[in-house]
Amino acid sequence: SATAAFSHPGDRLMLSYLLLILLLLSSAAYYLGRNRAFRVAGNHIRNLHSLPSFYGSYTALWCGLPALIVITVWAVLQPGIILELVVAGLPPELRELPPDRLGLVLNDIKNLVSGNIVSGAPDPTILAAAEHYRNLQLTGHVCLWIVALLLATAGIVHSWRAISPKLRARNRVERVVTLLLIVSSTVAIFTTIGIVLSVLFESIRFFHKVPLTDFLLGLQWSPQTAIRADQIGSSGAFGMVPLFAGTLLISGIAMLVAVPIGLMSALYLSEYASPKFRATAKPLLEILAGIPTVVYGFFAALTVAPLIRDTGTALGLQVASESALAAGLVMGIMIIPFVSSLSDDVINAVPQSMRDGSYALGATKSETIKRVLLPAALPGIVGSILLAVSRAIGETMIVVMAAGLSANLTANPLQAVTTVTVQIVTLLTGDQEFDSAKTLAAFALGLMLFIVTLILNIIALHVVRKYREQYE
Repeated sequence: SATAAFSHPGDRLMLSYLLLILLLLSSAAYYLGRNRAFRVAGNHIRNLHSLPSFYGSYTALWCGLPALIVITVWAVLQPGIILELVVAGLPPELRELPPDRLGLVLNDIKNLVSGNIVSGAPDPTILAAAEHYRNLQLTGHVCLWIVALLLATAGIVHSWRAISPKLRARNRVERVVTLLLIVSSTVAIFTTIGIVLSVLFESIRFFHKVPLTDFLLGLQWSPQTAIRADQIGSSGAFGMVPLFAGTLLISGIAMLVAVPIGLMSALYLSEYASPKFRATAKPLLEILAGIPTVVYGFFAALTVAPLIRDTGTALGLQVASESALAAGLVMGIMIIPFVSSLSDDVINAVPQSMRDGSYALGATKSETIKRVLLPAALPGIVGSILLAVSRAIGETMIVVMAAGLSANLTANPLQAVTTVTVQIVTLLTGDQEFDSAKTLAAFALGLMLFIVTLILNIIALHVVRKYREQYE
């Protein structure tokens, strides 16, 4: 992997220095190019095809971009090349080892290079290979520095000489920026495709062990499987219905808290509050989003859950020590800023002329909000609610501490339940074998969660499109 090239702290420090030097050289190149453009134009900007800043950006790109490409390619290829050279330098008896044992030898060599402790006293051959590895790394770093700095210097010289009044600097800079945007979007798309495919392939392996109908329609969730056939409980129950029921229950409670409070807070801050109060209240409200979820978990487990249990006992209700209601209430408080802050920004983005037109027709403030502002801001409000729903579905820590790990199929918010994300974390915690149905079940749950989130996005887009067309 590319990160293996910078696994040692000294390597990362060396890379940081190199990037810092390239940043300084690019900044200097920007001012050199900009001043060069002024000189070739006789200090008259109208003689230039582009603004002087584009000539500076043109020089800075020629300085930094080729060097960054070389650094990226080197980071990807260098670990594999060094390993090949190290393996080629090993004695024949080590080179001919099976791949798994050779991997252990290479792991000892890497640990020695990085300064980690290896098991037992290292063999002199391993020590020599580690020294060889270290020398190759040092040689690679020196070569990288030389090549990167030479490319940066050559880029400055080439672009500085190419600057003339007829040079279309703006077109070239915008072409490079467009290419960078395309590359960034392509990386994001392929990353998403890679995530989906990796989850899909592992899910297919799971469905070879557990029938799809048992997973989709099963009402029992007990993924504990035996290692040996003679053990009790050698076959687990992998019905996802209790997990998704618990997820929807807790998320529903959270949204019942977050959406009304968040939307009404946004309306008050944007339409009724004074500028001074708004400047104070909005940052205080957004602090809720910055509190770590483990703190919310402590608050739910130590304060909210006992309060709900004591209140239910006083009313004659049977309340579990860990309940969906406690987790949902605290989770709703946590995601209030996701609704209020985004909705507030969207409502404020509605043109003031629409408000003035409504008032001119005799509408009151409340009528203007209901008939003008909310329909105009509906796409953004739906987007904020969808973001809050995604945040609620993906929450783990609050559910673990306040709702428990029991996969109960119930609609009673006073009972203990669990969610899909909690079970995924539980299944993948510790040393797990990826050949068992218990571990592969986590990928199947992740795939179903992805499908559910996709369906929610489609529904939200449909609602937005419908009401936007009605408003227009």
